[in-house]
Amino acid sequence: MSERIIAATDGTSDRGAKLVERLQAALGAEHSAIFAYARFGVLLDKAGQAQARTGEEAHRTRRDALLVQLADLKATAPVAQAGYALPFPVATRADALKLAAYIEDGVAATWRAALADAEGEVRRQILLAYTDAAVRGTRWRKLAAVTPATVSYPGRKTQ
Repeated sequence: MSERIIAATDGTSDRGAKLVERLQAALGAEHSAIFAYARFGVLLDKAGQAQARTGEEAHRTRRDALLVQLADLKATAPVAQAGYALPFPVATRADALKLAAYIEDGVAATWRAALADAEGEVRRQILLAYTDAAVRGTRWRKLAAVTPATVSYPGRKTQ
């Protein structure tokens, strides 16, 4: 997971510019995921908190890789906001688990969108990020006893 997403473009072609936009969106999703993990993690039991720490660290690692990648492309990296509006109130363990799955689905959606404009090694790295978020979302749904825990085509807008 420590591997950077290596761009095969300088960002000047239409496809390269679109990929840069997708990577910027992915960075925004990673920023919001880090914020959300800090908010819901405290509502979980010890095992859930350990899973939340692992998830937050994964998002921090992806964020850091994207910051380097966008700098290499001489593209503007969106700055993390001081706070993010949560999609619903989070006051209980059940709320926390619901938010965890929701956040991972959103992150998966941004990475899924980036697949369309990537190829080669870049596409492989994006696919790894997409799969990572999708698997983490499934783990949160399993912990919440949501059935089905898996979703077909994670990150698809029809979810």
